[in-house]
Formats: sequence, C-alpha cells, structure tokens
Amino acid sequence: MEITLTNANFNEEVINSDKPVLVDFWATWCGPCMMIAPIVEEIAQEFAGKIKVGKVNVDEEDELASEYEIYSIPTLLLFKNGEVVGQLIGYNTKEELIRFINEN
Repeated sequence: MEITLTNANFNEEVINSDKPVLVDFWATWCGPCMMIAPIVEEIAQEFAGKIKVGKVNVDEEDELASEYEIYSIPTLLLFKNGEVVGQLIGYNTKEELIRFINEN
C-alpha cells in the first residue's frame, strides 16, 4: 500500500522509519508520472513488509520538493535510516526499479 506523504507526516513515515522507504515525487499533469504510477503500486504490493512506498505530490508539497531538490519528475528517492541512499529520475521499468531497490 502506498502512503500519501505530506510535510505533516514525512518525518514520521520516512525519516523515522525502521524500514527503507521508496518515495515517488510526482504530479497529476506529468505523463511519465502517470506511466510509472502502476509500477510503483505493484512494487508497494510486492515489497510489502520489506519497504514502505510513499508518494509526494509536488504541486501540493512544494516545500518537500524544494528540500530534496526535485527539479524533474518523476523522481524516486530511496531512504534508509532517514538518509537518501539512491535516486532515479524519469520513467523506469519495473525491472529497473526492483534492481534500484535491491542495489541500494
């Protein structure tokens, strides 16, 4: 299950998480974001219990987008122990996302 991340819950859900967290920065008007959304949802289901998956709408949460220097979307950040350990920008296949998670 994907978590909707906001400025209000980001620290609790991501920074203080005891599991790795994949965060998808996206927007409704972004074509590649819409293309990758079902893949991110599949990852959330398949990795349930191992990692958390959250989504940040950059139009609604511009402070978070600015804090993490999100200039292109979709951008996926992988957090471990509150730190960014990996970043993917743009559309990626499911296989690329799984490799990204497993390698980081």
